[in-house]
Amino acid sequence: MLCSGPEGDGQGEAEDMKTKKAGLMTKIVVAVLLVYMAVSLLDLRTRIQTAQSELDELNLQVTAQTQENAELSDAIANSDDPAVLERVARDKGYVMEGERIMVDVSN
Repeated sequence: MLCSGPEGDGQGEAEDMKTKKAGLMTKIVVAVLLVYMAVSLLDLRTRIQTAQSELDELNLQVTAQTQENAELSDAIANSDDPAVLERVARDKGYVMEGERIMVDVSN
């Protein structure tokens, strides 16, 4: 038997309140999750930018080290070359026999 009376309406309102409370809680949970995800995304973006800066710096170091290695390899390969030996000796202040040394005393 179905009755339509004040009792039926009261139960419907209670169920509507539960649905509204559940809907409100769901909205709050979703909002909290969205805020958490936004903060996490910003943190991740900062980490990525920091890592990219470190990568760029390391690439510069690799380039400089590669150039230095090439120079050292060239020096090793040409260590027997008389022109290279003469240049190194002159850089260290040595002179050939019979050469005159001119010293600038004006400074």
